[in-house]
Amino acid sequence: MQIQKAPNDNWWRGGVIYQIYPRSFADSNGDGIGDLPGITAHLDYVARLGVDGIWLSPFFKSPMKDFGYDISDYCDVDPMFGTLDDFRALVKRAHALGLKVMIDQVLSHCADQHPWFVESRSSRDNPKADWFIWADAKDDGNPPNNWLSIFGGSAWQWDTRRCQYYMHNFLTSQPDLNFHNPEVQSTLLETVKFWLDLGVDGYRLDTVNFYVHDAQLRNNPPRGRPQTEDPAVNAVNPYGWQWHQFDKSQPENLEFLRKLRTLLDQYPNTTMVGEIGDDDGLARLAEYTRGGDKLHMAYCFDLLGSEHSAPFLHKFLSRFQSISEGGWPCWALSNHDVPRFATRWGGATPDAALLRLAAAMQFSLRGSSCVYQGDELGLPEVAIAYEDLQDPYGITMWPEFKGRDGCRTPMPWVSSAPDLGFAPAGNASAKPWLPVAETHRALAADVQAAAPDSLLQFYRHLLRWRKGQSALLHGEMTLLPVDAQVFAFLRATESQSVLCVFNFSDQPASYVLPVDCKLAQLLTDSGLTGATLAAGNVDLAPWGGLFAQLT
Repeated sequence: MQIQKAPNDNWWRGGVIYQIYPRSFADSNGDGIGDLPGITAHLDYVARLGVDGIWLSPFFKSPMKDFGYDISDYCDVDPMFGTLDDFRALVKRAHALGLKVMIDQVLSHCADQHPWFVESRSSRDNPKADWFIWADAKDDGNPPNNWLSIFGGSAWQWDTRRCQYYMHNFLTSQPDLNFHNPEVQSTLLETVKFWLDLGVDGYRLDTVNFYVHDAQLRNNPPRGRPQTEDPAVNAVNPYGWQWHQFDKSQPENLEFLRKLRTLLDQYPNTTMVGEIGDDDGLARLAEYTRGGDKLHMAYCFDLLGSEHSAPFLHKFLSRFQSISEGGWPCWALSNHDVPRFATRWGGATPDAALLRLAAAMQFSLRGSSCVYQGDELGLPEVAIAYEDLQDPYGITMWPEFKGRDGCRTPMPWVSSAPDLGFAPAGNASAKPWLPVAETHRALAADVQAAAPDSLLQFYRHLLRWRKGQSALLHGEMTLLPVDAQVFAFLRATESQSVLCVFNFSDQPASYVLPVDCKLAQLLTDSGLTGATLAAGNVDLAPWGGLFAQLT
């Protein structure tokens, strides 16, 4: 029987999504941990920014070993974040403000305290014995293969109840579900449906290419230690020393994604964005989003590193265009898993012009965009002392890799408040779960809201302006010739053609326009500055850029 599709207005195509990390956004009750009512109280701020929707990192019931990415109940809110009624109130308020609501769903693994795993590990013949990935030891007692955990060590943990190993791509307390079992797939789809019925508008899918493993448990081939000085490449983690040919990104994964799409297509105006961590993230992004029957959009980690030169951006986008075949990207410069882009791209003292240029570039690429909370304020990465670390990844890999706490510190709302306004005035009774950052005090939202020339005001202005540019929302993209300093491209619809030029260097640059670029006017109302035109040349200040309409 063919299922009738619901209408979809494609709001997400060219849309901008604001990522909220609930633990660190706003604390409504003063217990030191952000929560759903805190988010609801600040949705006006998000709506005023000019984004189209929000993505909420996990708020489900969890033992919090990995801060919500280890779920013990897929269909309830953890009490530290509030209640289901609090979630309903959040969705209602967001929708009243014109914001879509997307939630983070972690389907590849759950918590070892989830009832499914408690039952599965109890014996080899219980009803859920095959719901997780169990394997016998080799004759010498070693794990069944060489697969590794991202968080360090083997991806296999010995269990004395079954006298078998179980697989975990992350913490030992995050066992991987067995997607080769049809019952697992159907049950997970029911949990997805639960939140759709509560009114969510879509999903961010955690580790979307990790769902299915090689059923034969074949060894991954060796890759060798990465030879790089890029601090964004974790060369101290042996996980990157393998080609991940068999532990993830299996062909069977596509069929489950089609089932997910069929489910979402029954709900109007919904969407999915997948997180892809793969040896070739661009190729996987294209594969998972082309054809209109799997993910609506996806992102990989190519823009989440330190490299941002014009040649790098040109090569990266050129390759994506050559392989995408209709795939749809969602571009992100930061999220809760990587150092903040202000520090990655700008160093210890990032130039405000660079941060403006990066935002203008991100929002003019063909695709959708994600903005991580605080990037609109230009927040730098925070140096967390070892004794204050919370992230198990960072604790394991210290000191060469310090984990993800530095991008997860509390949002600075009020510059004069001791806790930067993380909790309401007079209600900040508990120490925030991560230290508030003094480096963020001068960048607090209240300070920037009062300053006409602040980065926050630039984001607000740019996103409002962008909504009136059909070419930047829906146009095709044509890269202009590569340059050592300047990254340039055209976006065009039938009604509008826009030239986008960005000097990704700290030195002045001059860029010669192709002869067929006939400028009608500079679009100076975008707020982007640092460029002038002279006889077919664009002269750019350091980190300068322009938008111009063509005839």
